Amino acid sequence: MNKLKLIDALKMEHRLSRKEAAAVVDLFFESMSEALARGDRVEIRGLCSFYVKEYDSYKGRNPKTGESVQVASKKLPFFKCGKELKKRVDY
Repeated sequence: MNKLKLIDALKMEHRLSRKEAAAVVDLFFESMSEALARGDRVEIRGLCSFYVKEYDSYKGRNPKTGESVQVASKKLPFFKCGKELKKRVDY
C-alpha cells in the first residue's frame, strides 16, 4: 500500500472528500516526522513503533580508493514491529 491507496481507503471508509482524506494522512505523517525530528518515540499500539538511534562518528574506508575517512555522527529513524502485527502477518 502506498500513500495514495491509503488516502483512497480513508476516503471510502469515512465518506470524506479526497482533499479531506489527503489532509488527514498528511497531518498524520507530518506529526510523526516532527516527533522523530525532536528525538521522540512514536508508538502505534498493536502495530509498530518508530524511534531515533544515534551513532557516534567513526573511521570508515572509501571502497573505491581504500582511503581512510572520518564519518560524522548521525541519527537514523528505526522501525520496530509490534507483537500483534507479527501475529497477523505470520498467521
